[in-house]
Amino acid sequence: MPRRRCRYDPPPLLNDLIDRFLASGPYAVVGASRDRAKFGNRVLRCYMEQNEVVHPVHPAGGTIENLDAAESLLTLPEHVAHVSVVTPPAVTEAVVEEAGRAGVEILWMQPGAESEAAVARAEALGMGVIHGGPCLLIDLPRLRR
Repeated sequence: MPRRRCRYDPPPLLNDLIDRFLASGPYAVVGASRDRAKFGNRVLRCYMEQNEVVHPVHPAGGTIENLDAAESLLTLPEHVAHVSVVTPPAVTEAVVEEAGRAGVEILWMQPGAESEAAVARAEALGMGVIHGGPCLLIDLPRLRR
């Protein structure tokens, strides 16, 4: 069955990185939102609907979808190696630096969150980076069927 993506079918190496990302949690969503219409909330709920352990990250903390939100990747209750980023590109650049300090292995920059600088810096820090089109809202439910 061919892979369906938000914008295009990524090359095989990116498919391998997506498979590695989805193989194990826990996960974090940086840019999680309390607004159910926003992608930060939709991505968080996607993990929850698939019974994945997921931690919302929002600078104000609080509660999102009945989960305690960490204020940063550095304040998560457990180590998280795989992180979805749903923030504006300028914010994503700061998230990359924090992810490096937190020991994140793979960042999935959801469509619209990426910038060339963020991708380059994450790669320079040794992280795998999924960017440029693949969308967790398509890939996670498809692979969990």
